[in-house]
Amino acid sequence: MNIQHQIDLVRDWGKTKGIIGANGTGTEKAQTMKLIEEVEELVEANFKNDHDEKIDAIGDCTVVLILLAEIIGVSFEDCLEKAYQIISNRTGEMVDGTFVKDTKLTK
Repeated sequence: MNIQHQIDLVRDWGKTKGIIGANGTGTEKAQTMKLIEEVEELVEANFKNDHDEKIDAIGDCTVVLILLAEIIGVSFEDCLEKAYQIISNRTGEMVDGTFVKDTKLTK
């Protein structure tokens, strides 16, 4: 199944559950708090080194982000494209396992 189909299935699920769409009552604040909850689950899975839970948490974060984008009136795809446009030419280096862009490096 391709990624676009998966994103569309998440949107359909969000509409069915009343989170997004014409009758949706999901809010930006509620989805942001849900994202924090899911990120906390990812952190916990990382500390436990639980591969299956990491996969689940990353998926859950993605679902929340797809729905949050819809709530604020943009598409997840547009958000991802915008982020890629910004990072695609970014320069920097790896520091302690994290990519640090040049403007943040102090030598």
